[in-house]
Amino acid sequence: MKHEILLLGKIKDSFIAEGVEEYLKRLQHYTKVELRYLKGKGKKGALLSTEQEGELLLANVPANAFVVALDVQGKNLSSEGLAEQVINWENTGTRSVCYLIGGPLGLSPSLLARADLRLSFSKMTFTHDMVRLLLVEQLYRAYTIKAGEKYHK
Repeated sequence: MKHEILLLGKIKDSFIAEGVEEYLKRLQHYTKVELRYLKGKGKKGALLSTEQEGELLLANVPANAFVVALDVQGKNLSSEGLAEQVINWENTGTRSVCYLIGGPLGLSPSLLARADLRLSFSKMTFTHDMVRLLLVEQLYRAYTIKAGEKYHK
C-alpha cells in the first residue's frame, strides 16, 4: 500500500523538515510514503482561496485513492486506532491512501465532501508544518504497533 501526502508549499522550519525526513526514512521499512509539494500561492505570492486550494488538491488526488482530509472537525483516533485503520485498508485491498493538508484557511467544502475519512489530531490548532510531522510520526507509530515493535509504549 502506498501513502501519499499532498502538501501546499514547502516546510519552512528546518527542524520540522529534519523530523519529517527522519520518519520518512523509518517508514521505508514498512510501506511507501510520498510527499508531493504543490504550489500553495498564486500570482505575486498571494495566498490561494480555500476553494482554489481545494481544486488544486483534488486535481492531484490519485485515481481510486482512499482520501483522508486532515480536519480539526474530523474523527479523533488513538494511535492504536490508526494502526487498526491501516490494517483495515490492507485487508480490504486499498492500494493508495492520499492525505490532504490544507492551507491556513482550512479545507474547502468540496474537498471535505470528497474525503473518505476526516481525521483530526486534536481540537488544538497546529501549524501546517507541524501537522506534516505529526502525520508521518503517527504513520510510523501505526506501523510499529502493527508489527508489534517497541516504539509505541
